[in-house]
Amino acid sequence: MKVVTKNRIVMAIIILAIISISYFSLTKSTPETDEEIIKCIGEKATLYTQLGCAHCKTQEELFGENIKYITVIDCFYEREKCGKITATPTWVINGKEYLGLKSIDKLREITNC
Repeated sequence: MKVVTKNRIVMAIIILAIISISYFSLTKSTPETDEEIIKCIGEKATLYTQLGCAHCKTQEELFGENIKYITVIDCFYEREKCGKITATPTWVINGKEYLGLKSIDKLREITNC
């Protein structure tokens, strides 16, 4: 009987932990980034995304409202513009492809912004 009760307590703790982590990850605020830095990145880089790509959505959310300064091409809707892009998100900077989710600091480094 004690084992069943102990297992229920452990299960309840695990469920509460999952709910807490989910809540905080879904409600976290987007850190504000200097608009001038985003404009600089936007002048030098193009972001290729695709409808339904979770990492693409996360990448766009990193920029918050400043995403408007980034050229974003959705390969689902604009296939002809995507050429040889094989994975999303992909950044193209100075003709070179950078696959995967990139932090704003990493993009600053790559673009020299």
